[in-house]
Amino acid sequence: MAQQQIWYGGDYNPEQWPQAVWAEDVQLMQRAGVNMVTLAVFSWGLLEVADDQWDFGWLDRIMDQLHQGGIKVDLATATAAPPAWLVRAHPEILPVAADGTRLEFGSRQSYNPSSATYRAYATRLTRKLAERYGSHPALAAWHVGNEFGCHVARDYSAESAAAFRGWLERRYGTVEALNQAWGTAFWSQHYTAFDHVEPPRATPTFPNPTQLLDFDRFSSDALLECYLAEVAVLREVTPGVPITTNFMGFFKPVDYWRWAQEVDFVCDDAYPDPADPASPGLAAMMRDLMRSLGGGKPWILMEQAPSAVNWRERNAPKPAGQYRLWSLQAVARGADGVMQFQWRQSAAGAEKFHSGMVPHAGTETRVFREVEALGAELKSLAGLVGSLCEPSRVALVLDWDSWRALEQAAVPASLDYVAQLQRWHSAFWRRGLGVDFVPPEADLSAYDVVVAPAAHVLSQAARQNLAAVPGRGGQLVVAYQTGVLDPDLHVLLGGYLGAELREALGVWVEEFAPPALVAGQWVPELALDGLAAGPATDWAEVLHAVEAEVLATFRAPGALVDGQPAVTRRPAGPGAGAGGAWYVATAPAALDALAAAILEAAGIAAPLLPAGVEVARRGGRTFVLNHALEEQRVAVDGAAVVVPGRDAAII
Repeated sequence: MAQQQIWYGGDYNPEQWPQAVWAEDVQLMQRAGVNMVTLAVFSWGLLEVADDQWDFGWLDRIMDQLHQGGIKVDLATATAAPPAWLVRAHPEILPVAADGTRLEFGSRQSYNPSSATYRAYATRLTRKLAERYGSHPALAAWHVGNEFGCHVARDYSAESAAAFRGWLERRYGTVEALNQAWGTAFWSQHYTAFDHVEPPRATPTFPNPTQLLDFDRFSSDALLECYLAEVAVLREVTPGVPITTNFMGFFKPVDYWRWAQEVDFVCDDAYPDPADPASPGLAAMMRDLMRSLGGGKPWILMEQAPSAVNWRERNAPKPAGQYRLWSLQAVARGADGVMQFQWRQSAAGAEKFHSGMVPHAGTETRVFREVEALGAELKSLAGLVGSLCEPSRVALVLDWDSWRALEQAAVPASLDYVAQLQRWHSAFWRRGLGVDFVPPEADLSAYDVVVAPAAHVLSQAARQNLAAVPGRGGQLVVAYQTGVLDPDLHVLLGGYLGAELREALGVWVEEFAPPALVAGQWVPELALDGLAAGPATDWAEVLHAVEAEVLATFRAPGALVDGQPAVTRRPAGPGAGAGGAWYVATAPAALDALAAAILEAAGIAAPLLPAGVEVARRGGRTFVLNHALEEQRVAVDGAAVVVPGRDAAII
């Protein structure tokens, strides 16, 4: 994707405003340094006003005006919200919830991803747009759909049920293979024909776990097929124009490892809560994920809020400086674009209280002044476009099957998968280290430290891949609830982990013993003695160290785990520089101490930064971001850098 400047702008919805406002919008965009807008995301009903009756005049005019103003367009295919006439003519395209409720028109994403009718109309619209605007000088990229799966991640209609059966038959080949994979001998769930299989709708009690996981897999694939159907048209008609769609950070319904292979550049919509003190770390983790999905290449922050959103119970505005700070964080972690939802704050509709670059109160406002200032600053950073971030020496394993399986019902304890990742990511983020996310079967040879937290579902190939890390000199860190199930969600017998990881780690897990959170207190109350001494939370298990050094033990009087190993390490060989395999059977409050020991073993010098300070390096520049309210003094590359509260220094 060739570009000269960092993209700056946002979703632009001129159809919501009188045409007299459009010329003012272009002038204000120039004033604010806007060079890119996303256009026509929700415009289907105004482009195709009735079946095969088209009105492109308004879009022609605004495309021309933007071009004349020097502003490029990321043009959407407008398929994210089918119009009323289509829904009324073909109500079968409407999605159906698990309880059988048909989701009606009047919102957005009112379509069933498996609907052949929806796909036919969507690809026809896509072709019309491609033929009309494919050579327009303002066109910079195609934006297919919008936030796939955001509101309708799974559809339970008869058409989706038939598509699911076809997906299963392609996956398993025979119904006997499906029965084996799903473990249907349990609860008399045996099938004799694929025609007997339905989506996992509302059931008397727990549904079949593997059926649930397969339906999640199918649903992600069905959405991907919608995307690819439009992509095929765009590739045919406009082969030289890059194509993307917007991801949504850590979004469980859609497996972005698969999707990332089908976009020309990765995009993200990110809305961390300004009121949550943990948001800077979560935002950094989301940026690292986007960079990782693209294999390290630059990505685009396609949506963020200039101030408040409108969909939380209480919608905190971004305080002064935070919009700039979080925008620079994205650039520091690989973004070649900082885009917003949206340009002009809506006067009507369900998102009228979602902030815009031009607020309801107009341009003489704090928000617009910050928008202008950021636009000017991003122009000065144009030299970073196309550059890469400093190579990461630490990798975190991220697996969608593990995420989905871990958060099903009927498991030993309810765990938040993303929280497990964030706990480890933050331990490295607080030391100024970039972290790459990797799927469990990825090439891990570039990393000195590989951490697998709650990698619940692992194939044999994945287990072998992880187990090989210590032998080549790396530090493998396996945290609880890893290697419990195979990809069919069958338990790995013989002490969990699988033989490959049990051998590499020198431990085996006999029994899970998670504490319960009762009235705000963990019962039993867990503590660690030894490395990372202090409280522990979330998890405990009866762990046996066979060929591993015990670095910490549980202290939990009266509990099964009292005095038992909690943190172990098995060296891969003697002497400095040898790899090691660590097992962590709980969530230490003092995770920083454990992270320090792991990094020291890996030969990585990365002292803790002052609280709230983030350091990231890209393209020869160092970003020092101070998310705290008070001024902070930071040692960076041997020099002292003083950064005011909620401010940034770029050196």
